Amino acid sequence: MSGSHAVYNSVQLVGPSGARLAHYRKTHLYGCFERDHFTPGDNTVVQAELNGLTVGLMICYDVEFPENVRAHALAGTDLLVVPTAQMHPFQFVAESMIPVRAFENQMYVAYVNRVGLEGEFEFVGLSTLAGPDGVARTRAGRAEEL
Repeated sequence: MSGSHAVYNSVQLVGPSGARLAHYRKTHLYGCFERDHFTPGDNTVVQAELNGLTVGLMICYDVEFPENVRAHALAGTDLLVVPTAQMHPFQFVAESMIPVRAFENQMYVAYVNRVGLEGEFEFVGLSTLAGPDGVARTRAGRAEEL
């Protein structure tokens, strides 16, 4: 699929005024479902300035590729925001990989996950904000939280 008929898995960063600051398209599609329905994005580093921070965007599976996160670090990202739909049994990503990604790249990583059941999928929650010291500063449980 290409051109005006392409469908992307995308995220936007919207500022307090409602202005769109950044738009990111997922580059690493996971599994047959995504590859059959979406076109991969081609820009791995998308950033915007927000309140003095350089905020970078990724989606889900993208963060599991260390070179993607390193590219953000080299480009000066302070906070990497990663909305995700992580399913059972891959909770180790939220529990272990996200704090390591934050540490090895010396940035904050906010991993924001879905929770609950949808069809055959069980989303594990465990949204995490990890710091450059590799410590999970805060972590949600398996239910909805704010």
